[in-house]
Amino acid sequence: MSAWVDQFFDADQARTGGVIRRSVYDIREHRGALDEIIDRAKEEDFHVIETGDQIVVLCHSGALTIYC
Repeated sequence: MSAWVDQFFDADQARTGGVIRRSVYDIREHRGALDEIIDRAKEEDFHVIETGDQIVVLCHSGALTIYC
């Protein structure tokens, strides 16, 4: 994993079951970062969502329901 992705997942939100949000453009500046984020999220059993210009990582393994 790149140091940038390690730092991404070292955020307090990741360690406490919160939400990490970054712009798609910011992630694309770090070539290959999205694939690394997805791989790491799978290892942790987290959820990754892209909505608009944001990548959102839900840092928990609970069920995911989208209402609208």
